[in-house]
Formats: sequence, C-alpha cells, structure tokens
Amino acid sequence: MLIADTLEIAGITDQMTDSAFEAFCMQNKHLRIERDSFGNIIVLPLVHTETGRIETIIQSFLFMWNLSSKRGKVYNSSTGFTLPNGAMRAADTAFVSYERWDKLTEAQKKSFAPVCPNFVVEIRSDSDKSLPKLKAKMVEWIENGAELGWLLDTFNQETYIYGSIEIVKGFDQVLSGEGVVPGFTFDLSLIA
Repeated sequence: MLIADTLEIAGITDQMTDSAFEAFCMQNKHLRIERDSFGNIIVLPLVHTETGRIETIIQSFLFMWNLSSKRGKVYNSSTGFTLPNGAMRAADTAFVSYERWDKLTEAQKKSFAPVCPNFVVEIRSDSDKSLPKLKAKMVEWIENGAELGWLLDTFNQETYIYGSIEIVKGFDQVLSGEGVVPGFTFDLSLIA
C-alpha cells in the first residue's frame, strides 16, 4: 500500500529472516529500504538534489571532525543498522564510536551491523513531508541507544535535538555535538 511519502509493504516480511531481508535489499539496490520493528518493509523515496547537497555538507563536516579526532566511523544514508528492537534503519548521516564498533564480529561488520549509532542526523525535505514520522524515527533511534540526534526541518528552519530534547529555531545557529561527538560543531547557516 502507498502511504503518504513512503511505500510500506506489510505482511511479506512476517516470515522473512534477517538473511532473506538482506538478500531482498541486495536484489533491490536501487531502492532505499528500511524495516520497522514489526517486520514491515519501508521503501523510502530518493532525495531531491537540495537535500542531497545538505546531507553531503553535514557528512563532510562530520567526516573531517572524525578524521582529526579518530573516535569512530561516519556513515551515509545508504547504510543500514540493525537496532535492538529488530528494526533495520538508515540515518541521513550517522556516527558510530570505536567503542561500539569494536564489539562487533567481522561478519556483523559486513552486514546491516547490529549496532545503534551514537549520533544520527535526519533531514526533513520536500520528499519527507511527514514530520510526525520523522520525529517517531528519532525517538526510535534514542530508545535503541543513540545518544544524540538532530532532526533538521528544512521547511520551517528548525532543528529538533534529541538526547536533550530541545528545539533550535532558525538556521542561523551553531549546533554542538555535546559530549557524544566532542568538539564537533555545525553552523546551520551553511544549509540555509
């Protein structure tokens, strides 16, 4: 069934094992696919060019911070993580500390790793019209172990910060990675 801004395929995953789901994703590499904690497959729309530009800017700054701090690994929106609740989710940008990464086996590292990123960024764009769904996804990240999350609402130029639960109004602010990504800051005017 087609639901607003995503395609949710209910029922077909009820009996799908993790390896069958991974095979399904590999057979459909041209799609952005997630799985919720109930086993439903969610096919996400491709992002428009402006959103892709914003993702690239944030990933680049996070990557450069990590290059000098050497604290973990940075991932893009094509990376799936298996969360403790059974969902397989992807963030627009994610950071996993070496402390979490090093606990995984080599086989786990080469799959949709069973690890929740320490820090995630999600971007609301014109292809992600449902703010309530994105907020629910941010809560899911936090409930599964993310310590900090930023939801950037490009429609209203607001940032929702999860972990401390606050709203930053306007894209004329500088965000801080707090203790999760210490020393990392991001100037929102770069994406305004």
